[in-house]
Amino acid sequence: MIIRVFVFCFISFFGFSQFKTGYQTSFLLEDGPSSTISEITSHTSLKPFDYYQFIEPSRLVIKESIGKEKIPESNNLGLNLTPIMDMGGQYIEGFYGYRLGAGLMAESYFKNKFYGRVMLCPTLTSGFSPLEYFDPNSLSGKNRMVYTTRARLCYKPNEVFSFHAGLDNNFIGEGSRSLFLSDYGRPSPFAQMRAKFWRIQYMVQYNFLREREQDNWKSKYMASHHISWNITKWLNLGVFESVVFKPKDTLLNRGFDVEYLNPMVFFRPQEYSLGSSDNVLLGLSLSAKIKNHTIYSQLILDEFLLSEIKNQTGWWANKYGAQLGVKGRIEIKKQNFFYRAEANLVRPYTYSHLDNSQNYGHQNSVLAHPLHSNFYELLTELKWENKRWLAKAFAMYMVKGGNQNGINYGGNVYDSYVNRPDDYGNYIGQGKPINTMMLWFQAGYKLFPKWRTNVYVDLQIRKQENIPNNIILMTTIGIRSWLWNDYRNY
Repeated sequence: MIIRVFVFCFISFFGFSQFKTGYQTSFLLEDGPSSTISEITSHTSLKPFDYYQFIEPSRLVIKESIGKEKIPESNNLGLNLTPIMDMGGQYIEGFYGYRLGAGLMAESYFKNKFYGRVMLCPTLTSGFSPLEYFDPNSLSGKNRMVYTTRARLCYKPNEVFSFHAGLDNNFIGEGSRSLFLSDYGRPSPFAQMRAKFWRIQYMVQYNFLREREQDNWKSKYMASHHISWNITKWLNLGVFESVVFKPKDTLLNRGFDVEYLNPMVFFRPQEYSLGSSDNVLLGLSLSAKIKNHTIYSQLILDEFLLSEIKNQTGWWANKYGAQLGVKGRIEIKKQNFFYRAEANLVRPYTYSHLDNSQNYGHQNSVLAHPLHSNFYELLTELKWENKRWLAKAFAMYMVKGGNQNGINYGGNVYDSYVNRPDDYGNYIGQGKPINTMMLWFQAGYKLFPKWRTNVYVDLQIRKQENIPNNIILMTTIGIRSWLWNDYRNY
């Protein structure tokens, strides 16, 4: 089967015609030297960006909703067929891993109002660990077939509203990481509504999550709100709220609780009115754009008592996280570079709950920061592009505590917070130290630019405290269609 897919996609590379669409708006892609960090002056924390135009990137226009420039409507019906390649070899400490994948993506748009895409890339993998929704053998064996699948449908009836649905990731934030909602974990089925008026963008989203329990799947749900307010043209304030709840409790079979379907309700008062113990998260973000640079921050609150924070008691239920970073574009000798420096910290037991039916996770992957909780992290990155050539350097240092002697020290959201060592005296890094320093260098060449297919080689150097000999070298070489993020930087 996989050989047939390879042959089909090889023919596709030379046989299909293609209508280009705006990749920057339709996909979750990492920031780069040619990214729209300064061109977009409206709302950039919610990704993928809204679909203002589904035509050639050269005609893509994204302006403030309060601006005077109106986006021209296109009467075109577009179809885009893109072959997908995801092949690579990896060497690490005497072990060779591989990934052999090929597939196809289909996109279509109509009159700037309808957009849809479906992507499927079956991949035979060993050594790599992709997080995908359809991964039937994720719990057994090194060699397995993974199905990289993304689907998204968007309807934009006017300049105010847009409606999205599909099986995909969504990202909220300006950082490399997000403490609200990130795309490091597995994609999930979702429905989303966005409204943009004056200087405000409002989003409500419903996710249908699940967890494996022995040989069966059990469902859980998430409802989220996000408000982005441009206080000025350079200063943005964001408010985030999310609740994770299970369809069944001790009293009744709730299903998707209709109380949380209200797009304007605040979840914390609603949770109290229902008498439930659902997992509610609150977040606040602030970012400032200064020319080609952005200073950004996030604060996430799970549970806390101000009196306990003031007394510095290390109370276990003071669960919160914070982010502070700066990113931007700089020009050195007529070469464009993208840079970022970022710091993140998350207290022990943040995002966790009594069991996995209410924690902030999906299919054994966290919905926010990939390091879960009980850590602080410093990272920097520098990227460069010149025509078809590109390069990236990434450095990260993190202090994190893991479980020890069967006791949960708050570093994994899938461990119940009931099994904790003490109610007081908890601190970031407690437990078994797994402190890590990482350097990652990557170079690539755009083999097929219109299909975003690159040949690349990278080298990763890791020094981890609990690993024998401490230093791990990992090299990878491959060819890949960069249509979705594939993080290995944590």
